[in-house]
Amino acid sequence: PHIDVFMDDGSTKEEWKMMVETKKIMGTDIKVSASCVRVPVFIGHAEAVHAEFADEMTPKIARAAWKKAPGITVIERESEMEYVTPAEIAGEDDVFISRIRQDISVDNGLAFWCVADNVRKGAALNAVQIAEILAQKYL
Repeated sequence: PHIDVFMDDGSTKEEWKMMVETKKIMGTDIKVSASCVRVPVFIGHAEAVHAEFADEMTPKIARAAWKKAPGITVIERESEMEYVTPAEIAGEDDVFISRIRQDISVDNGLAFWCVADNVRKGAALNAVQIAEILAQKYL
């Protein structure tokens, strides 16, 4: 499974773009490895994220931080199906994070599932939200 054309190193152009864009936002020192696939959904982007942090990171710490962040909804369900799908969040502005758990493959690792309605929470809405924050804090 893949999106876009394959490059010489075996990754695809979409995976390369994801790495480049992440480095633009988070800094050039961040290490990113991505596998991008296209699945048959009408609306939405979804990511299975595995992240390693310099300092201690636990699901409890991450949940507390995300719950304070505007535009993020943390899903905590008591059932086996404690995650959301793109179909469930269609029409919403927030990014929804679920299946938050320790990633034991690395030190200070965290794994989670996140989904968003890419028609609503795309570049335009993000630009408006950033402009609002800049206006509130700096103008």
